[in-house]
Amino acid sequence: MANTTSPAPAAPSVTVDSTSAGATVIVDSVIAKVAGIAAREVPGVFALGGGAARALGAIRDAMNSTDLTQGISVEVGETQVAVDITIVVEYPLPLQSVANDVRAAIYTAITQLVGMEVTEVKVTVTDVHIPSQDDETVTVTEARVR
Repeated sequence: MANTTSPAPAAPSVTVDSTSAGATVIVDSVIAKVAGIAAREVPGVFALGGGAARALGAIRDAMNSTDLTQGISVEVGETQVAVDITIVVEYPLPLQSVANDVRAAIYTAITQLVGMEVTEVKVTVTDVHIPSQDDETVTVTEARVR
């Protein structure tokens, strides 16, 4: 997709409503954030973005500066939006089912909150998260330490 979101402020590019009293302008990064929030709420989505994006995201999370647009790119026209999203799915959930749920959540969120037509949501599954034994060991060890 041509337009990708980035942490830098983007120039306004979408005029959603224009009346004699003024116009409402929504920037691409806001649409990407709405899509990111919707996708994160879907059960089975462990993370957004590929490996490098998740590594950078972990650093941002540690500094309490989570990037809600991580793993999302949007292409925005005057009345339509296309979204590309990269996700990691929790094992053993069905990948197609989670991808379909993500797609539906993004369609609904952008249509209802932004008021634009969604032409396409391309979901790419880059990984499957498997809970490791290390995660369980840490919990047990912390419970024993006083």
